Parts: sequence; structure tokens; C-alpha cells
Amino acid sequence: MKIIVTGGAGFIGSAVCRYLVKDLGHQVVNLDKLTYAGNLASLKEIEDSPLYSFEKADICDRAALDEIFARHQPDAVMHLAAESHVDRSITGAGDFIQTNIVGTYQLLEAARAYWMGLRDADKAAFRFLHVSTDEVYGSLGEDGLFTEKTPYDPSSPYSASKASADHLANAWFETYGLPVVISNCSNNYGPYHFPEKLIPLVILNALDGAPLPIYGDGSNVRDWLFVEDHARALYTIMAKGRLGEKYNVGGRNERTNLHVVKTICTILDEIRPKNKPYAEQITFVTDRPGHDARYAIDATKLEDELGWRAGDNFETGIRKTIQWYLDNEWWWGPLRDVAQERRGLLKGK
Repeated sequence: MKIIVTGGAGFIGSAVCRYLVKDLGHQVVNLDKLTYAGNLASLKEIEDSPLYSFEKADICDRAALDEIFARHQPDAVMHLAAESHVDRSITGAGDFIQTNIVGTYQLLEAARAYWMGLRDADKAAFRFLHVSTDEVYGSLGEDGLFTEKTPYDPSSPYSASKASADHLANAWFETYGLPVVISNCSNNYGPYHFPEKLIPLVILNALDGAPLPIYGDGSNVRDWLFVEDHARALYTIMAKGRLGEKYNVGGRNERTNLHVVKTICTILDEIRPKNKPYAEQITFVTDRPGHDARYAIDATKLEDELGWRAGDNFETGIRKTIQWYLDNEWWWGPLRDVAQERRGLLKGK
């Protein structure tokens, strides 16, 4: 199978590319614009494989998309390309509207034009997986879980743009019959995560002796999913999911942000001790606007229908992640200057 992976130089996209090539032996075309968060070094393990190729292109560029589809003749598209950092969306929403909404529209249209020209058997086998987030559902109270039937209630420019893209993908299935499947995932973590995000930021700041910033009182809850488990889930959904359906992907690992940071500190105290506990570097900062209180995913549909299960819980996954950052400064070192400033703390707030 030949699969176009959009955003394949990003955090989750690179994990998908590595999984498809190394573990499954599929051909992969990595289509990525290479914005600040795209890093081809994340593909070092597969860059010399005959199964892997890279196309630098913007999903908003319809002509480039048409040419790539015509030349590579894919069997499927896994669409992960997106602006994804909530903080950046608060101070610069335009890029999120352009990439996440307009870019998804252009990709859907390019895929539809290509799909319409396929032979009947190839047309029937073609798949378009649109990869989204649980943030489209808004915020939960202390109880309950997001299901595939939860109404959309986005609260940030990022989540609003992803909700819009979800609706477009679903409309292209309903209106044109494009064989679309949608996934909505919880917070990911793991190797090759850009250092502006919470977990890598805390790990690297801890090692530097810098403050470990936590928004508000740290009580915001997220459901954490190890990125390699997510890569397996996405392929499963693309290959086996029912057309026109959506599948939630979660790790069943709810943790408060404060708990996550303290866990990182405890593990670092154990494997990279210094003269005082890392937790002494924790600093509480002004909460960001529109900060959702709690996300939690019900992945029952994915587990029961398609047989997927997360392989790592938070305790095993976070330990693997910390050790990876300790062992791979070659990857994250050049990115630190780009990621030093946390985004989204608006002036005067």
C-alpha cells in the first residue's frame, strides 16, 4: 500500500511514518510544508528506506497537491498536517484558519479529484483518514467522557479550526461519497515532541535548572496517549474503520497538569539526580484564556469494533519519554531557541 501522510515531519506524523515503513512495510509519501514544528530529523530512522519519500509542499497549494497525487498514485491519505499549539493560536489565529480549514478543503478536493479518476476496484479501496483532536468537544466537568456523539463545543482558535476541518471532512463523505474516516485523539506525548509542548518543555527546563511553568493551579486534566500507540490506532482506523464514522482515541490516563509535572520531577530525581529536588523549580503562571478544565476520551468504540488497545500506560510511557530526551540531545538541542517562549499568555493578562 502507498500512503500519503500529510504533516509527516511533525510529532505525530513522523511517528506514523516510522510505524508504516519500519513495522508494516508500506510505502509512505511524507507531504510536509516544514513549518517551525516540522523536522526531517524525526525521520532519520527511515530516510534512506526505498519505501519512504518526501515532498515539500503546502496543503493549501492545490496545484502542488494535484501533481503529487498524479505522480505517486496513492492508495490512501492520512491527513495530519495542522497548526496545533493552542497557545500560538491565541496570539496568531490566522495561520490556524489557513492551514487547518483552507488546507483541509484543498486536500479534500485534490483527493476527490484523484479518487474520481480511479478504476472501480482502486476507487473502492481508497481511504482518506482525517486526524483530529478531542479539543473539538470543549471541556468536561469532573465526571463523564467524550464519546463520538458528544456535541462539538470548541473554545480556542485551534480547536475551532479543527472542528471546522472535521465538518468539512464529514461533508465530503456525505455529499460526494469520498471514503472518509475521522479520528479524534487525546493529548499525545513521547519521543520527537516539539519542545514548546508541556512534557518536553518541563523535561528540558528541569535539566537546564529553569522554571517549570504550570498554568493556573495545575488542576486542568488531560487524558495522555503515548504517540506510538496513537500511530497504531490511526493505521487501524484507516485500514479497518467504517466509512463516514469517527473513532475516539485515548489512553485512559487522566492526569492533572500538576501531577504530570511532579511525575517528571520524581523520575528525573531518580535517574538524573542533582543537589535538590526538581520539583523546587515548579512555577505557577497566569492561566491562559479559554483554558479547558478537563478532557477525557471514551475509546470503547475503537477498542470493541477494531480491536485496538493502548500498549503503554502513563507511567511506562512517561519513563520511556524522559529517557529518550536524556539520550537524544542531537535532536532537541537545535530546537530549544525556537521553543523557549511559551505562547498564548496575552499581554496584560
